Amino acid sequence: MASPSNATEPCGFLLQGFSEFPQLRPVLFLLLLAVHLATLSGNLLILVAVASVPSRPPMLLFLCQLSAIELCYTLVVVPRALADLAAPGLGSGSPISFLACAVQMQMFVGLGGAECFLLAAMAYDRYVAICHPLHYAAVLTPRVCARLALACCLGGLAVSVGLTLAVFHLPFCGSRLLVHFFCDITALLHRACTRSYADELPLLGACFVLLLLPSLLILASYGAIATALRRLRCPGGRHKATSTCASHLAVTLLHYGCATFMYVRPKASYSPRQDRMLALVYTNVTPLLYPLIYSLRNREIATAIRRMLGQRRPGHAPGQGVCEP
Repeated sequence: MASPSNATEPCGFLLQGFSEFPQLRPVLFLLLLAVHLATLSGNLLILVAVASVPSRPPMLLFLCQLSAIELCYTLVVVPRALADLAAPGLGSGSPISFLACAVQMQMFVGLGGAECFLLAAMAYDRYVAICHPLHYAAVLTPRVCARLALACCLGGLAVSVGLTLAVFHLPFCGSRLLVHFFCDITALLHRACTRSYADELPLLGACFVLLLLPSLLILASYGAIATALRRLRCPGGRHKATSTCASHLAVTLLHYGCATFMYVRPKASYSPRQDRMLALVYTNVTPLLYPLIYSLRNREIATAIRRMLGQRRPGHAPGQGVCEP
């Protein structure tokens, strides 16, 4: 373990970003700005569309929270990355204070964790809607939905605070340069002086709470849904139920797949430049795809957007039942 004299004092780090590619920075800036504006517009559109619906079923409320999380999620990372790409004279990296780095990491993990828990709550919503349609309104009351939404945020906050304290309690030595465009966990662990497996325990614990537990709940919900769908007598009801789950499944697989590939692996396999490119996709492309998936696959969202834009069509009541088994 490094001596305290070699450890990084709370003066901060240098975010390398993409400073080693000066000729590509204008192109990256324009691409990142376009994706960022499209992400903000898509999620804001869903928020406004849901707010315009007089009677909002629980799934729309959860979608509203998901869009709000995605808005905050991208705002935590992208504006600073854009500023660094636009700023001249940052050949050695963009300085970021120790406190600002810790806050950015905590918010990034907290919002990502809240999304993990929220996707599990949305899977439970689909389970009740399909497997117990007659009890849907009694089980998922507005108060229950509000408590679930609050629990998702508090759960993500608790894990992110614990993980941030554990990571920034480690001594940092040697170069202050982080080969990344934001304060990601893997980049920080790579700069820690120690090299023991104990350093990875906080990250593994966070992955267990944020990835494994919610994914088990999602698998259990969809296992019960699959069993219920096999008992349905009407093909139309089976198709309708499958359609209501398709968008949630697509977003869940995308979110958990990227997060698992990024963080559930030993530190020895960390490749700074490869992880930086993966994070660029993870923090920019996936938040853009979520509103596209839901606006195309979710009938209630599509109806709300058409209503907001003045394109009224005969709508479908957001009923929960599909048909009796």
